[in-house]
Amino acid sequence: MQKVINAIAISSGVVSLTVVIGGVSLYANRGKIIDSVKSQVMEQVTNGLGSSLGGLVPDATGPAINPQAAPQTPGAVGLPPLN
Repeated sequence: MQKVINAIAISSGVVSLTVVIGGVSLYANRGKIIDSVKSQVMEQVTNGLGSSLGGLVPDATGPAINPQAAPQTPGAVGLPPLN
């Protein structure tokens, strides 16, 4: 019976050590993992949207909006008024 308990204790220690080492390695490589996932997502998005937009995306944007052109009601917190 003692041998079984010792085997369970040793296996529990091995599992705990494996979890700790895995967590530390993930933490140490988190920057590389995040950059890899970002590049894969951007590649998928650009490939998926490339031909579906067609000519909808303009080559240049218009002029900036003049903030004085549309006066805001005091206390409106930047939201347009409800008419």
